[in-house]
Amino acid sequence: MRLKSALLFSTILYCFCWLTADDRPNILFILADDLGYGDLSSYGSTDIPTPHIDKLAAQGVRFTNGYSSHAFCSPMRAGLMAVRYQHRFGYENNVGYDFNNTLMGLPVSEKTVAKRLQEAGYRTGIVGKWHLGAAAPFLPNNRGFDYFYGFPGGGHRYYEIDLNRVLNTGYYGGLRRNEKPTTFEGYLTHALTDEAIAFIERNQERPFFLYLAYNTPHTPLQAPQEYIDKFSHIEDPKRRVYAAMVSTLDDDVGRVVDKVEELGLRENTLIIFLSDNGGALQHGANNGALRGDKGDIWEGGIRVPFMLSWPGVIPQGEVTDEMAISFDLMRTALELGNTEIDNKIEGKNLIPYLTGVKNFPIHEHLFWRFANEGKEFAVRKGPWKLLKSENYEGLKLYNLDSDISETKDVFAQHPEVVAELQTAYDEWDANTLPPFFPSFRIYMQKLREFHETIVNQEWDYNH
Repeated sequence: MRLKSALLFSTILYCFCWLTADDRPNILFILADDLGYGDLSSYGSTDIPTPHIDKLAAQGVRFTNGYSSHAFCSPMRAGLMAVRYQHRFGYENNVGYDFNNTLMGLPVSEKTVAKRLQEAGYRTGIVGKWHLGAAAPFLPNNRGFDYFYGFPGGGHRYYEIDLNRVLNTGYYGGLRRNEKPTTFEGYLTHALTDEAIAFIERNQERPFFLYLAYNTPHTPLQAPQEYIDKFSHIEDPKRRVYAAMVSTLDDDVGRVVDKVEELGLRENTLIIFLSDNGGALQHGANNGALRGDKGDIWEGGIRVPFMLSWPGVIPQGEVTDEMAISFDLMRTALELGNTEIDNKIEGKNLIPYLTGVKNFPIHEHLFWRFANEGKEFAVRKGPWKLLKSENYEGLKLYNLDSDISETKDVFAQHPEVVAELQTAYDEWDANTLPPFFPSFRIYMQKLREFHETIVNQEWDYNH
């Protein structure tokens, strides 16, 4: 009976026939940072218990083929906010942390998911990491968010702020509360959770969209000592602290979900959880059986923990191996919010697929392309993945159903599959733009060189 009601309600949602402002669900979008595919118990972890995030999986649908649109931070987030492949507007590099640079950031021509939901009557908030440009035009309050508490850059230290550091990429910088600088006390992950809970409490009487973008477990490897002590049995010191960070993340996700339940909002709130990209192995992450890690075109760089939970609407405790990509989740939010969907928007509303209103597959193809002039790209269709890696000569073809670790190249055995996937990729690539700003590393190198010339008084002010 409950499933039948869920299907009926989902059909109504999909048609948007009866939706009013009071019917629309809250959207709680929780994003982890560099969380490995094998770092949750629900995804096979044996050394890091994650009961709270696992409970979300048990109360919803967990994807085993859920993907990020990029293998590192900023481009993936650009795709999320624009609700389409970030390649459509040439965003393939991490932005530099520069409050004066009005080029590096999410182009103002891209209408964000927050702006679309804001115009539809949602109260919109971001807590945590932005990483889509530090100059004023790019900051969240100018991109559709009513409320912002967090940091503009790509990361932050978990215990300290030091405004005396120069060229610190924001890791020691002050936080922001809307347009004003602010600080935090204690451990940053806990502080972000407190802010998220406060936002939910303030906005419980109207539909809200909260983008809770933790920087956990991204470096630096820092965690409360009581959490580190819980993992004293882990010999690798990096893995030990990393595990402590994941455990704090899990507990804090539990705190947020508990608040939603306490306020009586759980059955009217879609909760989404995923990681922005694969885990960084050199920093203690575990990507399970997947090859590679953060930054790679291999599965370890792009396949991520990916789940949706909405009791009473979507099935509970289900696992699907259908392919989905990160910006599908934002497309889902837009359609549930009854917003305008123009021809820029990509991705699929996942709810009809999860409730049986629509049949699988969700996508015929998924695509990835990294900067460096297309030296790395991939396309997936069904079990097949065609890729080109900068570190290897020629194309590679893998059957992920039988070879999830991408160890057996079957390029020579399936020329017809190679031809089909190459054609699909070329057609997709023809409708993209090249990167419009340099990589973060190149930018910071140039900025440091500039700073050194100033310090050494070698700068020619006539140029």
